[in-house]
Amino acid sequence: MYQASIHNKLFEIESDDNGIQINGQPLPWDMITVADGYFHIILDKKGYRAEIVKADVETKTFVFKINGRNYSVHLKDKFDLLLEKMGLHSGVSAKVNNIKAPMPGLIIDMKVKSGDMVKAGDPLLILEAMKMENIIKSPGEGMVKSVKAKKGDSVEKNQIIIEF
Repeated sequence: MYQASIHNKLFEIESDDNGIQINGQPLPWDMITVADGYFHIILDKKGYRAEIVKADVETKTFVFKINGRNYSVHLKDKFDLLLEKMGLHSGVSAKVNNIKAPMPGLIIDMKVKSGDMVKAGDPLLILEAMKMENIIKSPGEGMVKSVKAKKGDSVEKNQIIIEF
């Protein structure tokens, strides 16, 4: 399941053996690949020329040109939506203020200390919850101001662990 944002409108997209569903409704279309990145689509008895103008897989951002008009699409998969629900974001953040525990658990390893510089994606700590080890990574760049918990500490959901 994906959530697509097109011109500030949200759509849920699912795909299975029966085809593609948008917002739970089947998409009755025919699509033929004309060339690499170029497609011909028939939907509701109308023809459309489609082209992939830009595809940034890392940020899940795409630009399509359909009948000469550009459409920007930003996708979120199940993982992105779960991180967002937990209060974490997979995208790059301009300024990180603090890291909160996404769930109750036990800190089994602390990878940073006060004064450390971190970049987006750097591991900060390992949190054991429900018998699983979760590596909590930095959502952006910054300097660790203070560490509010240590290895062996139990933390509650939304408890501040690291401040930037």
